[in-house]
Amino acid sequence: MSQPSYVLALDQGTTSSRAILFNAQGLPVAMGQRGFRQIYPRPGWVEHDPEELWQAQWQAVQDCLGKARIAVDAIHAIGIANQRETTVVWDQRTGNAIHPAIVWQCRRTAEVCDTLRAQGLAPLFRDKTGLELDAYFSGTKVGWILDQVPSARGLAEAGHLRFGTVDSWIIHKLTAGQRHVTDYSNASRTLLYNIHRLQWDRDLLEILRVPASMCPEVVDSSGVAGYTDPHWLGRSIPIAGIAGDQQAALFGQGCWQPGAVKNTYGTGSFLLMNTGSEPVSSRHGLLTTIAWGLDGAVNYALEGSVFVTGAVVQWLRDELQLIHHATETESLANSVPDTGGVYVVPAFVGLGAPYWDSYARGTIVGLTRGSNRAHVVRAALESIAYQTRDVVEAMMQDSGIRVEILRVDGGAITNGFLAQFQADVLGCPVQRSRIPETTARGAAFLAGLATGVWPGIASLGAVWLAEASFVPSLGEEVRTTLYQGWQRAVERAKGWVVPG
Repeated sequence: MSQPSYVLALDQGTTSSRAILFNAQGLPVAMGQRGFRQIYPRPGWVEHDPEELWQAQWQAVQDCLGKARIAVDAIHAIGIANQRETTVVWDQRTGNAIHPAIVWQCRRTAEVCDTLRAQGLAPLFRDKTGLELDAYFSGTKVGWILDQVPSARGLAEAGHLRFGTVDSWIIHKLTAGQRHVTDYSNASRTLLYNIHRLQWDRDLLEILRVPASMCPEVVDSSGVAGYTDPHWLGRSIPIAGIAGDQQAALFGQGCWQPGAVKNTYGTGSFLLMNTGSEPVSSRHGLLTTIAWGLDGAVNYALEGSVFVTGAVVQWLRDELQLIHHATETESLANSVPDTGGVYVVPAFVGLGAPYWDSYARGTIVGLTRGSNRAHVVRAALESIAYQTRDVVEAMMQDSGIRVEILRVDGGAITNGFLAQFQADVLGCPVQRSRIPETTARGAAFLAGLATGVWPGIASLGAVWLAEASFVPSLGEEVRTTLYQGWQRAVERAKGWVVPG
C-alpha cells in the first residue's frame, strides 16, 4: 500500500466510549474518549440513553481523528468492541430507539428469570446457549421492553422493530440504517442464540416472546459487515471487525490457540480460555460462549467472572482507609515477608465461579495481635490472585487443558507485587501486554485481518509484545500450602447470610 494504513477501533464501554487509531504495527497513535450518563431509575435498574451512547462514540471518533491528523483515506477499516448484553430496541422506519438501553448490570428482569427457572427451563437455556438463566443477559430485557412500551409488541409482530446489542446499534448508526448485524460473540450473550447450531433459536425466542424478525443477521467477527455512510467521514469505510469486549480482549491478547487464557483485572475480573472449535460444557459454573467467528468457523471459550478484584483495593482505601492511593499497596505488600497467616476473602456480594454462593460474605481470618496494616493489604492483593486460580482450576478441569501461560491486562495488574504473586500461586508465567488497550486492539486486529492490513493471524504474533513477564518463584509445597489456606478461609465465608 502506497500510504500508511490505519485501523480505527471503537471501544464502546459501560461508562465511556473510546476511539483508538492503530497503525500497521499494532500500536495506538491517537485516542478520543467521551463519557455518558449512568441512569438509575430504580434500585437495581441501570439504563443508558442510546442516542447519547452514539453521540459519545461519534464525538470520541472526532476527537481521535483530530489528534491523529491523518487523511481519512488512510483509515483502512473500522473495528468495534462493545459492552456486552446491553440491549437496545429501535424502530427501523424512524431509526429511533423506543426505550432507554437496558444495561447488562440491570436486575429488572430477575423475577422473569426466577419464573422461568421455576418452570424447569434453566437446563434448556444452558444446553442451547451455554449461559445461565439470568437477568444479566439480553433475552429477558427484550421481552421486558416489548411488554412495557405501549404498542411495542404489535410493532414487533408487524416487523417494524429491531433488537441489538450495542454493536448492532452503532453499526445501524454508522451505516444510516442499511445494516442490521451482530457477530457470533455478541449473539452468544443474548440467551436467544443456539451456539451449537449457530442460529437464533426458535424455542428460546418463543419462550421469551421475541419475534425472530427483530434479530440481527449474525456475521463473522472478522469480515466486512457493512460500510459507513459517506455522511460521517466523507467516504465509505468498511466495518470489518466486531466482538464483545471480553472476547475482543482475548483476541487482542494473542490467545488464538486452544488453551490460551487471558484475565482482565478491573473492578472485577473476566477470565476467558480459548477452547477451540468445540464448545466445552462446564461442571463448575463457568459460561460456555463463542469467542469469535473467522472464515465461517467459530472458536469457543470458557468464561469465568470474579466479582471483586480491583474493588478490594478501593475498599482498603475508601472504607478501611488503610491507604490513600492504590499505588501504595505494592510497597506495603512488599514491606512484610508474608501475610502472617492472614487471609482476606472479599465476598462482598457473594462468591462467583466456581463457588456460586450468593450468601457468602467478606471475611478476614487468621488475625493475631501482631497483624498489622501491611499484612491486611498484602492479604487483600493475594485474594485477587487466589480467586483467579480458583477460576483457572475450574477451566482446566472442565477443558482438560493445562494452562501454561496467563496473559493479563487491566488496572489492578499494573501492581508488580500482584503480578508476581499471581505467577507464584498459579505456578505458571504471567505475561503483561505492552499495549494495555487490549480490547480496542482486538477489534482492530479483527478488522485489519479482514481487510489485508495484516495477512493472517500468524503475522499478528510479531505485533503482540509483552511489557513484562513474571515467572513463578515459589516451590510447589509452599504454593500448595498457601492455596489450601485460601480454601479454608473461603469455607468460613460461605453461607454467612441466613436466607429469610
